[in-house]
Amino acid sequence: MGVLEGEHASGRRGGAGDVMDVRAYEPGDESRLIDWKTSARQGRPMVVQRERLATSKVWLLMDVGLEMNGVCPSGERIFEVAANALRMFAALSLRRSDDISLVFGDASSITRIPFNGGFAQFERTLDQALEREWDHRRNIDALLAYARRIKDRDALIVLATDEHALAERHLVEFRRVARTHPVVLIDVATLNPFLGLRPGHAAPVDGLTNRRVPAFLRSAKAASEVESHRAYMAAALEQELGRTGSHMIHAGSSEVMFDRFVHLVSAALARTTRNRLGAAPDLSAMLTPGGAR
Repeated sequence: MGVLEGEHASGRRGGAGDVMDVRAYEPGDESRLIDWKTSARQGRPMVVQRERLATSKVWLLMDVGLEMNGVCPSGERIFEVAANALRMFAALSLRRSDDISLVFGDASSITRIPFNGGFAQFERTLDQALEREWDHRRNIDALLAYARRIKDRDALIVLATDEHALAERHLVEFRRVARTHPVVLIDVATLNPFLGLRPGHAAPVDGLTNRRVPAFLRSAKAASEVESHRAYMAAALEQELGRTGSHMIHAGSSEVMFDRFVHLVSAALARTTRNRLGAAPDLSAMLTPGGAR
């Protein structure tokens, strides 16, 4: 199968596909997990859980601070684009039965949401978790500290936030996390507040003060300077993360995010020799410095 199908043989040691458990089909289970012979004997759809060819762990960490309620150039909310990026990683991971841990963090708390089931269940869990008040500021330091305490050295860590979240001090923490884990940063681009207004669109509002951006500040020169500065900062951040062996996906819409996600996975896959033999590698291994061996 292609890389986006997610299912593939693994070079890691694990089970041999033996049956571990048989239970009744429940909403949220993938239909491909139904064992039709067992279902025929029982008279109802039955799901069979088997030993995995390899057990991988994926930690999806999301910034849910007040700042994530801002707007992207596409018109989507920042948290919506970030959540869709996490869905992409979850879809690929769940196709190969990886374990997923979903963690949300703001200035008030760090919350790990229990999750079991297929992709449909993941989407419901994610959507329910994002139905929140959004009344606390972000705390990237706490999320990075949480990531540093993850003990599984093979676990893939994905951190989703916006392009204004990381400061110089956070790169030190990134280096510490990247020493033991493959890390991907989801860096969501935000709306340039100085761009000219489109017909029928209201002036942008500051996310913290709720004040509209004054008309005299919205000029082509100001907008160009902001775009240049943001492009420079994004390129510098990606270069710095690359030195630690980490990866970054920078996008201002769900569509662009998907395109760059595919590019990241495809580029990582192309660096492996195993793909030439028709077997796609572990997602975590692909994103580890040096690639799969």
